[in-house]
Amino acid sequence: MSDMNSVTAAEAPEKLSAQPRRGKSDKNRSLAGDAWNDLRKSKIFWFAVVLVAAVLLMAAWPSLFTSADPNECALNRKHAGPSGGAIFGYDFQGCDVYARTIYGARNSIIVGIASTALAGIIGIIFGLSSGYFGGAVDAVLSRIIDIMLSIPFLLAGIVLSRRLSSDPNDNGLLAVILTLGLLTWTSSARVMRSAVIASKSQDYVAAGRMLGAGPGRLMFRHILPNSIASFIVVLTILLGVNIGVEATLSFLGVGLKGDAISWGIAISEGTGFARVASGPLVWPAVFLGLTVLAFIMLGDAIRDAFDPKLR
Repeated sequence: MSDMNSVTAAEAPEKLSAQPRRGKSDKNRSLAGDAWNDLRKSKIFWFAVVLVAAVLLMAAWPSLFTSADPNECALNRKHAGPSGGAIFGYDFQGCDVYARTIYGARNSIIVGIASTALAGIIGIIFGLSSGYFGGAVDAVLSRIIDIMLSIPFLLAGIVLSRRLSSDPNDNGLLAVILTLGLLTWTSSARVMRSAVIASKSQDYVAAGRMLGAGPGRLMFRHILPNSIASFIVVLTILLGVNIGVEATLSFLGVGLKGDAISWGIAISEGTGFARVASGPLVWPAVFLGLTVLAFIMLGDAIRDAFDPKLR
């Protein structure tokens, strides 16, 4: 009996010391921590991350992927097949398709990030104000969002892009950024509005109001940080969509133009010679599709990880 008591007494401190550690671990768990644990196990997330990282690196340092000059063209190489560094062959102007495809990532990423940032800023202003103040403010801002959603997107993009880029010497980069930013903010605004309405009824908001915090402090210091997760997910998906829309506008001749290098322009130029040489059409389309897919998959993976209904 004495041996059993001694063993129990020796094991008791170990059990007691282990219990607080488990309790502390459970206490420190958060939505972001749980989401990261799910993301680390997701193959789709890591596949999307690798693709996004490759595209971003391609846009920032295209010289790491090719040493050829994308603007060096020679008509005697028109529609020539792969040779040397030109692994995708040459287009109808004798330009290196591989080099122009690599350098085309830069404008696509710039347009995607800048237009999504602009849409995010507008979405935060509308969604945060509408959800927090409610009443007449919510009614007016919600009707503005409904009006924007009722406008045909592609038609509005063509008209607005033409008006903002009337200068023939302009490459259309700023016009496309403004066009996409001004037309794609509605989804992020509605998501932000819903998140703010859910957050403003929480106890920490009531406590802050009782302590004398003003609307600005409540919105930007308390409500916004706790409503930003779903908003970021929407912007991640929107970034991929904006890259695809930029290519569409450039394909139609109302997006990037002049000396700008774009996947949409390359696809437009390669369409007329698809039967003669398919490379100038296929490869920019493949890179564009993979880029859009990567951002949409990344946004979907993050959304699934932060969705408490899936837990």
